[in-house]
Amino acid sequence: MGAMREARLVAVEERSDHLFDRIRAFLALHRLSPDPAHYAFAHRVICNPDGALAQSVATLTEGGIRLTARDIQMLGGQIGALAVANPEELCAPAPADTLVAQTQMQVEGFTDMVRRVRAETEDFGRDLAASADAIRNGGGADNVVLLTGIMLKRVHSAEARLAAATSEADQLRAKLEEARGDARRDPLTGLPNRRAFEEAFAERSLSGDTLCLAVCDVDRFKRVNDQFGHSVGDRVLKAIADALSTACPDHFVGRYGGEEFIILFGGLDLPKARTMLEAARTSVAGKRYRLRESDAPLGAVTFSGGVTEAEPGEVLGAVFGRADKLLYAAKDGGRNRVYAA
Repeated sequence: MGAMREARLVAVEERSDHLFDRIRAFLALHRLSPDPAHYAFAHRVICNPDGALAQSVATLTEGGIRLTARDIQMLGGQIGALAVANPEELCAPAPADTLVAQTQMQVEGFTDMVRRVRAETEDFGRDLAASADAIRNGGGADNVVLLTGIMLKRVHSAEARLAAATSEADQLRAKLEEARGDARRDPLTGLPNRRAFEEAFAERSLSGDTLCLAVCDVDRFKRVNDQFGHSVGDRVLKAIADALSTACPDHFVGRYGGEEFIILFGGLDLPKARTMLEAARTSVAGKRYRLRESDAPLGAVTFSGGVTEAEPGEVLGAVFGRADKLLYAAKDGGRNRVYAA
């Protein structure tokens, strides 16, 4: 037993060393400092290579491109915040993990129930066969009645357990559906998130329709947070989300991360997509926001944007990269403007 335990410990240590080496190689490849935020981010990517985060990293780094600090923030800013603020929370199960565990328990519960009912049925069958033999030999009728009564009670008990388990399964199914929706929605603005955007782009790019992608970023958003606080910054993001959704009806509007939003214009060519985004920009820039608590003026809030048309069969990374460059050109050009190409 001691040798087996030692062998298991050696195997665990080897796996840990291998994981550490892979994380270290990831950090070195992208020239990231080994701080807790970057380590947690790399850990998530490497431990779930088929997950949405790893796929997003693969898309952004296609062609040997290194991740930037901005990419890390957009992809895993919350992970980094957890790693710095409270490392123990990294070990806490996510809601999805909890639902998976509940599902597993539900399946195991059904399995145990079926196994018990089967065993009870087999016992009843054997006892009934023995009673039938006794009847043929001139007795045992009372035993049949007794056994039948017992089996009926067991059947009723099994039906009650099955009804309760079915109700629990229905509730769990509803929770899973809700979690599936939450995984694709930004909790602050209510808009679809980056994961939903990637899925929408993949689906719509196969339709053959004209598809334009816009990337928008709130101008000088850090100054809003620094001067008025994050609660005001959150309200600004909600206002921008509402304005974009109102100005671009019937098109996909999502929050990409931070103060950045994305829009997928389906069925519009580039000039029409730019016109619609320009109308949204003008509407936002024309408003004058005030602080709810004191009614003091917040001033104008603007955003800059870059919009481009996807070529047939073009991958998301290339389209997004082009729109993102246009966005930064708009920032460099003075902000509060939309560039298209």
